[in-house]
Amino acid sequence: MPSHLILGGARSGKSAYAERLASALELPVTYIATAQVYDDEFASRVAHHKARRPPYWQLLEAPFQLGKTLLEHDAPEHCFIVDCLTLWLAQCICPDCDKPAHLDWQTEKQALLAALPQLQAHVFLVSNEVGMGIVPMGEINRQFQDEQGRLNQAVAQVVERVSFVAAGLPLQLKG
Repeated sequence: MPSHLILGGARSGKSAYAERLASALELPVTYIATAQVYDDEFASRVAHHKARRPPYWQLLEAPFQLGKTLLEHDAPEHCFIVDCLTLWLAQCICPDCDKPAHLDWQTEKQALLAALPQLQAHVFLVSNEVGMGIVPMGEINRQFQDEQGRLNQAVAQVVERVSFVAAGLPLQLKG
């Protein structure tokens, strides 16, 4: 089924765009939230996202094993919104984040890339474009920027559509 990567900066409107596209399909939607909430400010961001979604959409929290989660819940005539790949990556590589001891980022990434072409559901993947600024200071910050760029490129290769959202306006890059 069609898969669509939606890129943009922070607060660019990429999640709202994914939600509009999913709603237009008139299919059951499962919203896959990849974030773990670590503080009150982030909890309010999550609440803002939840308030805009229809109450009948299902919610799955999947901070790890995203590829496996998609495959386990896949169904024809269904829609997934994965929001977002950026937080999923950050949690996988963050040395201080609460994650399984055996977790390996490259294995996680390859599992997602292998799962995407197999899915029967429509999939909207939301991700930040973080490579348009300066190279950040600090090893973990540079690693994050590099891995996010590599992840976005790899996902863009296997999905049918790619959009870039700025100021709430989508620009079609692929498909």
